[in-house]
Amino acid sequence: MGKRINTAVWSDKLKRWQINVQRDGKRRSFYSFTPGRTGQREANAKADAWLDTGINPISEKAWDVYKSFQEESQAVVSTTEYNHIDTIGRVWVEPYIGKRKIADLCDGDIQRILDKAAAMGRSKKTIQDINGIINRFLKWCRRNRKTAYRPDDVHIPTSARLKGKRVLQPNDLATLLSVDTTIYKGMRVKEEYIHAYRFQVLTGLRPGELRGLRWEDIDGGRVFVRRSINVFGEETKGKNANAVRSFVLSELALKEIEAQLLEYPSSSGYVFDLPSPTAYRERWQKYCESNSMTRTTPYELRHTFVSVAKTLPAGEVKSLVGHSQSMDTFGVYGHALVGEDTRTAEKINGLFEQIVAADGIKD
Repeated sequence: MGKRINTAVWSDKLKRWQINVQRDGKRRSFYSFTPGRTGQREANAKADAWLDTGINPISEKAWDVYKSFQEESQAVVSTTEYNHIDTIGRVWVEPYIGKRKIADLCDGDIQRILDKAAAMGRSKKTIQDINGIINRFLKWCRRNRKTAYRPDDVHIPTSARLKGKRVLQPNDLATLLSVDTTIYKGMRVKEEYIHAYRFQVLTGLRPGELRGLRWEDIDGGRVFVRRSINVFGEETKGKNANAVRSFVLSELALKEIEAQLLEYPSSSGYVFDLPSPTAYRERWQKYCESNSMTRTTPYELRHTFVSVAKTLPAGEVKSLVGHSQSMDTFGVYGHALVGEDTRTAEKINGLFEQIVAADGIKD
């Protein structure tokens, strides 16, 4: 361990604590923006951690290290997640910090990447994803003693904005719930996936969850979301820990399930035998075009559901779409809340029926 013989000093101009230390002929500065003695201790602790790491001063290039991180990740993450790591590496890490020594990285290097992404018009969520992968990479580096660097003053640029999502308007919803045809080769024909479109907008399921839904997941009026199928056809547990959930179907959603079973019975076990995500999206958008509806994506059917349900308490909506952290098991949600989610289903049904009634649609 290197021995620190100095202590962090406060700068009134920069409003931060700073300490400079040296090990094996290499000099580093560490900072803390926390005022008072707590901040001084934080800066000193960072310096001590660096002095104590035993990292080889002849440092590897960041891109070489990232490739090792990527290779190790491939064995433990899904194909989708691995491709995400690969894309961020090629587009952001290699061009902007790839030639930097991993031990020389600092907040300014990471901030420049995020600022560049914002300047190129990337959305706030995209920039958050870039930052998240880079932080995961740096955590891997610290664990493998490639660097002691830990981002301290990196932020998402204020110029980054969340991109707005399109949703179906009331007249679009009325059309969806009443028109089951599309135009194919100049002729109006029955839309094969009409019940999938309707079920998705009536439940807020993600497209992958819709693809992964099996008949065994439906028990009377309750649906259990147990899996998702990604763009590579891989079965996963879903986007996050809250994706595994159950909820009571509204009357309208149950009606679509019954119609699907009657009109499109399948031997595969899946409720909806859907094509590839790309083909499904194209079919949906062709349906929208054929019926003069707002052009949206299948994922935006989920946003439409949330928009319709936004008058309900936030907790009820989050439970339905898999955002609530309280939904970690079927046991809790399927038994303790059975009365509550039945009432929620009735409320959801009422909201959609109001939209249908407002447009004068009859059964």
